[in-house]
Amino acid sequence: MKSLLQVAILILAVSGVLFFIKGELSEGSKSGKNTITVYNWGEYIDPELLKQFEQETGYKVIYETFDSNEGMMAKIEQGGTAYDISVPSEYMVEMMVEKDLLLPIDYSKIPNIQHIDSYFLNLPFDPGNTYSIPYFWGTVGIAFNPTLLEGQTFESWDNLWDPSLKQRVILVDGARETVGMGLNSLGYSLNSTNPAELRQAVDKLKTLKSNVKAVIGDEVTQLMINNEAAISLTWSGQAADMMYENEDIDYIVPEEGSNLWFDNIVIPRTSKNIEGAHAFINFMLDPEVAAQNADYVGYSTPNQTALDLMDPEVVSDERFYPDEETRSELEVYKNLGLELLGIYNELFLEFKMDLN
Repeated sequence: MKSLLQVAILILAVSGVLFFIKGELSEGSKSGKNTITVYNWGEYIDPELLKQFEQETGYKVIYETFDSNEGMMAKIEQGGTAYDISVPSEYMVEMMVEKDLLLPIDYSKIPNIQHIDSYFLNLPFDPGNTYSIPYFWGTVGIAFNPTLLEGQTFESWDNLWDPSLKQRVILVDGARETVGMGLNSLGYSLNSTNPAELRQAVDKLKTLKSNVKAVIGDEVTQLMINNEAAISLTWSGQAADMMYENEDIDYIVPEEGSNLWFDNIVIPRTSKNIEGAHAFINFMLDPEVAAQNADYVGYSTPNQTALDLMDPEVVSDERFYPDEETRSELEVYKNLGLELLGIYNELFLEFKMDLN
């Protein structure tokens, strides 16, 4: 009997260890039958909507953030975490498709696709929206506070080079945005693959050195709100956040042109809960949810039905909802390939090192 009791205890102990290990593995893999793991940009969703989704569906949401398309793709490619949802920009969707990192979307599970403006569908980076659905869109331009300046205007990118702006200009810590600004200021495409044009752009950026206060990320929003900065290269939604908190701030897209961008919801091939991923996408496309999310985040929604639920002053503001004619004059980032993207990053690093 004693022997049998010892065996029974041993079996129970082993079972407990195995149960513990299984639980640890389940927690480590994160995604599963009752959980979805979302990988998104920082400050890019209303947290209350995550709670609402959990309450309505029973799924638990694990939410992680990234600060660059390239960093996001690298982590998904490594496969360490089973992300069910991510939100890449247009050129990155194309790259991820090429690398077979995305799953096709089952539209029988996304009835709310009907609310998306057709303008934002079937774009060249993902024909037929096989792998992606529009999330937010916007432009790159200049946020500025006239009360802290001496009558400067920013209809042109060249206005940033005004000698009176010494140590007053903040730039985005992103190669495509900042090098793109240099290219646009010279009348070149922000998708240039011409080595001579890229060299000219970076050499011109170096002449901006005395005016550059910092090259940073999201921190610029608070600096502008607090009147600690007067001018920033920024995205339209970030500018909207600044303007909401500080009514002196304005935003403009310079006349030489700039970037028109689209961020999109995708399902990485790493997904362990494809059903939950589709449920999340359809939830985010609900007009009331999309309107609440756009109000919170500040970026422009592609959800046509949601626009009717939002403040008319917001959706009629052409700084953030430019008309189709204006959009046609802007450029969407193209997938330049890893080699050229590496060149952009190297040139941007060269520029930043020159600031020191």
